[in-house]
Amino acid sequence: MEQKKLQPEYKLHKRLIHQMRDACKDFGLIEQGDRILIGLSGGKDSLALLNLLGERMKHSNHFFEIEALHVRMSNIHYSSDISYLQAQAAKWDIPFHLIETGFEADRNPKRTPCFLCSWNRRKVLFDQAQALGCNKIALGHHKDDILRTALMNMTFNGSFSTMPVRISMQKFHMTIIRPLAYCLEEDLREWAKMQKYQPVNKACPFDGASNRTNIQQVTAELEKLSPDYRHHLWHALLKAGALTEE
Repeated sequence: MEQKKLQPEYKLHKRLIHQMRDACKDFGLIEQGDRILIGLSGGKDSLALLNLLGERMKHSNHFFEIEALHVRMSNIHYSSDISYLQAQAAKWDIPFHLIETGFEADRNPKRTPCFLCSWNRRKVLFDQAQALGCNKIALGHHKDDILRTALMNMTFNGSFSTMPVRISMQKFHMTIIRPLAYCLEEDLREWAKMQKYQPVNKACPFDGASNRTNIQQVTAELEKLSPDYRHHLWHALLKAGALTEE
């Protein structure tokens, strides 16, 4: 057992589990009796969320329940087998749902294909969560996603805001939670390699340079200038009340 604790996979797993537990505790993400729908895009982050949260559900003696939803866009070609996602969910006895939808181009230049794709996915998530009797939707965004969004909003929108770790949608009686909020992308990327995840491969015809891609390059430079930039920006967001929304 002592030798096992020295192994990189054991250490990383323990760190991710503890970070998720702390985020759930600090932001009140999960309560007894919750029915949570995981937005399973099929990428490394949502696969990690599915497995880490599934493990937590099992060890909590089903203190809460999970279901998983994968939304396929008819406009985008997918090259991987959905059976892999079904198998990942089945490991934790999590019901798996698949819904296909799509979107049409909009004349409004502000409603980009990326915006329309995201909007349609979220609509399906909300509709399916309500149909399944879920009261929460869990998304796989990590700390770096949240910080990059804050930088994007400051740079392009002039607002100090980001995607909250917890946001209550009173109109829909639904709460969005991000249990991986304390996890770093680098750790999740390494965890995906260790677990040999097979992410869904999407050939999106609208892929290309984006503000998010540019901000990712900016954050790489920020980290060189100030290795503690994550800590400082996170603290500023927390102090401003930007990480929760009621």
